[in-house]
Amino acid sequence: MDDHPVEPLTAVRLATYGRDDQNELLGDGADPFGVAETGLTWLPKQEHFGVRAGSRLVAHAGLSRVPVSIGGTGTEVIGVGGVAVAPDVRGRGLARTVLTAALTHARTMGPRHALLFCRPPLVALYERLGWRTLDQEVYVQQPEGPVVMPLRTMWTPLGSGTEGAEALEWPVGEVRLLSYPM
Repeated sequence: MDDHPVEPLTAVRLATYGRDDQNELLGDGADPFGVAETGLTWLPKQEHFGVRAGSRLVAHAGLSRVPVSIGGTGTEVIGVGGVAVAPDVRGRGLARTVLTAALTHARTMGPRHALLFCRPPLVALYERLGWRTLDQEVYVQQPEGPVVMPLRTMWTPLGSGTEGAEALEWPVGEVRLLSYPM
């Protein structure tokens, strides 16, 4: 048994995040997120959060403020994407750590909701982290025009409840992301 206390790993805002960082996390394979088969074009993230173990990046989450139409009303959401934990450190709560930091920042950005897209095997993970499944088609912009998002759409409120109950629920109506998915 190791008698040395292990420092808890914390998330920080990253000044930069690029392909080399992604490769450090997930390797340099052609499809590190397992979504290439969708054929989608993705939006780069604007804000990045990471967890480092020493100098090594072991977890990441990215944010983008994106326009959306819900029930014909234009608004914005915080898109969450690029969530990754290095395979050799999974199961240690690092997804929660990096997402908590990212969502804490997202709450300062204005929109009332965050949205993400994930493969079906990851739905249970995000549900454990407080995300909810949006059980309706969501249209996303692509070079050829809007398409139905083939991945699962999940959301979480960014409000604290002081804004009223409506801030904690997803609005009713057709959802169209007016940008590439994040």
